[in-house]
Amino acid sequence: MLGAIAALLACSESSDGPALDGGSSGSDGQSVAGSSSTGGTESGAAGSPSPSAGGVANGAGSSSGGASSGGSSGGGASSTAPTLAEVLSRELFASMFPNANALYTYDALIEAAAAYPAFGSVGTPEARRREVAAFLGNASHETTGGWPTAPGGPEAWGLYFTEEVGCEAGACTQYCDAANTRYPCQPGKTYHGRGPIQLSWNYNYGAFGEVLGLGLLDDPDLVTSDGVIAFTTALWFWMTAQPPKPSAHDALLGLWAPSDADTAAGRRPGFGMTVNIINGGLECGKPTDDRVRDRIRFYRHFVALLGTSEGEDLECAAMQSY
Repeated sequence: MLGAIAALLACSESSDGPALDGGSSGSDGQSVAGSSSTGGTESGAAGSPSPSAGGVANGAGSSSGGASSGGSSGGGASSTAPTLAEVLSRELFASMFPNANALYTYDALIEAAAAYPAFGSVGTPEARRREVAAFLGNASHETTGGWPTAPGGPEAWGLYFTEEVGCEAGACTQYCDAANTRYPCQPGKTYHGRGPIQLSWNYNYGAFGEVLGLGLLDDPDLVTSDGVIAFTTALWFWMTAQPPKPSAHDALLGLWAPSDADTAAGRRPGFGMTVNIINGGLECGKPTDDRVRDRIRFYRHFVALLGTSEGEDLECAAMQSY
């Protein structure tokens, strides 16, 4: 699986096409998915953006490339390049997610991340840890099964749900863009949020299925039955620019230079910008939303566990969405 994913992702980066939508976006017609801090489901209007021709979206900057060695152990430092396993050990991952669904294993994350060797390996040790904390913080919010008085605290319940709450029995048919003829919705299938950052909509399942050589339009439940596929969908979104949006990777690490329009809209590098990329239409550009507070709480929890700093601009209240 690792070699196939790495090779297919590397090949896909030379083509243009529809970008992966984060599962909790809103203003630009992307889907709204994921669970709230009480185990519920976020909801909101979703439109139908016009997909561009071609294959999947280009990867962002340094996120391209094939597999890197990283192994699945907590040590395993590469002799040629930093790896995610150097930042996030098996033991630390287990302590972060004591209630994680069996789908979300450490080995699955490490294997998926090998297709994106820049994830958790760019910049200073502090910056590398910060990126891992930001990715896991957002993913934990999207999948949380916690509540304020949950055993171990709400932060102990990230990576709990594998799909959008309430959609398990095919009830969520709204994530179908019937006008998209390249990736048409299949009879009896729904394209609600699945995975750590809630892959949603038929055109995203279709585009990502092409990357992996898998029929995700025909079998979208592959995202909830294979942990490597699940984490790869989330990392593809995290590492891939969706112009005019930068990738969350570049925005978090300060590798993205805001345009004049971005500056006028209050968009700045940092954790808040990752929220804007994922769900700016519903959560940003207004007094801090409870969902943003939940993301920040998870982020700070992982920042502390990883022994790094949180950086600046954690909120997105002053940022306009795209």
